[in-house]
Amino acid sequence: MGRFGLTLLLGAVVVTALLLVSTIYGTTQIPAAVALDAVMLGTGMADGEVSPLHRIVFDLRLPRALFAAVIGAGLGVVGVVLQTTTRNDLADPFLFGLSSGAAAGAVIVITVTGDILGFWTLPLAAFCGGLVASGIVLALVHGLRTSAPEKLILAGLAVSFLFSAITNYLIFAGDSRAAHSVIFWMLGGLGLARWETFPLVCAGMFLILMYALWRSRWLDALLTGDLTAATLGVPVQALRFRMFFVAALATAVFVSVAGVIGFVGLMVPHIARGIAGPLHTRLVPAAAIVGAALLTGSDILSRLLLAPQELPVGIVTTSIGSVFVFLLLFKTARDTK
Repeated sequence: MGRFGLTLLLGAVVVTALLLVSTIYGTTQIPAAVALDAVMLGTGMADGEVSPLHRIVFDLRLPRALFAAVIGAGLGVVGVVLQTTTRNDLADPFLFGLSSGAAAGAVIVITVTGDILGFWTLPLAAFCGGLVASGIVLALVHGLRTSAPEKLILAGLAVSFLFSAITNYLIFAGDSRAAHSVIFWMLGGLGLARWETFPLVCAGMFLILMYALWRSRWLDALLTGDLTAATLGVPVQALRFRMFFVAALATAVFVSVAGVIGFVGLMVPHIARGIAGPLHTRLVPAAAIVGAALLTGSDILSRLLLAPQELPVGIVTTSIGSVFVFLLLFKTARDTK
């Protein structure tokens, strides 16, 4: 096993440790032995009486910890894909209206329609909102008959502002009693983590991870510029459209169950490049590990900082992200001197 393999193994150990901490610590601290018993009982690997503490671990904390790891990994890879295809180091799902569209879909459910389809209403509405936003961005770019990165970014910003305006109008005009739930959801949270929707977020993560690894050589070629990539046989315009669509699909899945979690997709690629370098065969799995660790750790902080009250995890990631951007700006300014 090479140095990079050892690094990934160490990262996996860190993520596993964070998952354990996330399962044990919260408003009620649960001994590690009880948490292990809960997992054994919940998976049918052991027999015995299920206590309330076992239920807390297996039905609430364990799915929440796994959701944080999977969604963090997926958002990290989405950030890598968007930053490479647009050649913009500050690109993330926020920039392209993907998160805003999903948020608008969810807010429509909370303030207007209600849970007409039961538990699945909110995730489905958010998923559809994300797809509508990505469809509008792609239609705008297609109408301009170009796949230039700057046009994609401008179209994404326009759609993001549009859906943000719709969301703010719905909050203002809707039932004021729903405002708290809307704001909490828009700031991101993992309170909706349930075993029923876990396969959905896994599918979103594996979709973006596998597609990015499959097209890793083409993504490497994009680093050299569109003209050079085209001479190497890369269908630049088609690749950019497909990558954006897959990233939009995965982001819609994540936002549909966790709300809008900011800055993960922006920070993770930069950290992962420092570990794995710019080539995507290594960069993509490194980003998945870093993203999983970042969001799991942020979720732990969101539950402990104001315990027993819970902070939206988006507040934690945004706070970390703002400091990260300042450091990135200082580093860029120092390197250009």
